[in-house]
Amino acid sequence: MRELYNVSASPHVRSGVTTRSIMRDVAIALAPASLVGVYQFGFAAFLVLLTSIASAMIAEFLWKRFVVKKKTPYECSALVTGLLLGMNLPASVPLWIPVVGSAFAIIVVKEMFGGLGQNFMNPALGARCFLLICFAGRMTAFGVEKASSHFMYGAASVDGISSATPLAVIKTLEAGKDICSEVSLKDMFFGFTGGVIGETSTLAILIGAAYLLVKKIISLRIPVAYIATFAVFVYIFGGHAFESDGFYYLACELCGGGLMLGAWFMATDYVTSPITKGGQIVFGILLGLLTGIIRVCGNSAEGVSYAIIFCNLLVPFIEKVTMPRAFGVVKKKKGGAAK
Repeated sequence: MRELYNVSASPHVRSGVTTRSIMRDVAIALAPASLVGVYQFGFAAFLVLLTSIASAMIAEFLWKRFVVKKKTPYECSALVTGLLLGMNLPASVPLWIPVVGSAFAIIVVKEMFGGLGQNFMNPALGARCFLLICFAGRMTAFGVEKASSHFMYGAASVDGISSATPLAVIKTLEAGKDICSEVSLKDMFFGFTGGVIGETSTLAILIGAAYLLVKKIISLRIPVAYIATFAVFVYIFGGHAFESDGFYYLACELCGGGLMLGAWFMATDYVTSPITKGGQIVFGILLGLLTGIIRVCGNSAEGVSYAIIFCNLLVPFIEKVTMPRAFGVVKKKKGGAAK
């Protein structure tokens, strides 16, 4: 009678993985791209990242202190949100821009909908799109303004960075002109181009993505479905499929803009992506199609941010359609009850 079974309340399978440990690993994975951005754009980029992170953490603290009025464990999500937002900003923006963006991300997108796990779109991307709508000029000016006050007007100097991003150059390229002579794929891969702080180096982003895969924080389903669908769409409809520079054009589209950062770090967000395996593949395919449509058919050279937050809204429907049927449950027939 000694060897009795112990029956305890669920969960019966436990893990040492916590929200804090996951967010810590994501922050570590974002470090290579952040460091390359700081190296490339200088101290101005460091100030933008620091301001964005600090603002997000302060906004979360103030909300919990004066609105929630309840002690909750610190899970590092505000740090990741602030870091991602800062990486999606140009180094030349005045420092009040990341302050406004972080407050919007934490308070409006996340906390007003119930906090972590309840937000319906990625907070960092929601804030970036908000800033793009409100301050389009500053958010798309990758050159650096000459000004005496960085807080009000932006960075004082960033050497060697062109005001036009490679994607913008490709978008406005005249028909028949050789892309290879206008855009350097090598510079795009290593991060020696214009753009926002955290998206310029494909290599640094892939290093961070490899870390997340090794730690099993993310899976390959969403990023691979996203990138593969986008690649097929752009190659077919981008206008270079039957030209000698077709694959070079495709490689530039893959390495340019926020595609890699979005695919590996923001589309894979646990809260705003489907939980079903089939749903994750469908989600990635929709992201690839929408990003391709915006880039190829739209006026903008980019499109990752809008594609992700739009598809975030479709997640409940995707999960409903792709949710596997429970064992023993028979699907209802039309006009009759299940047996």
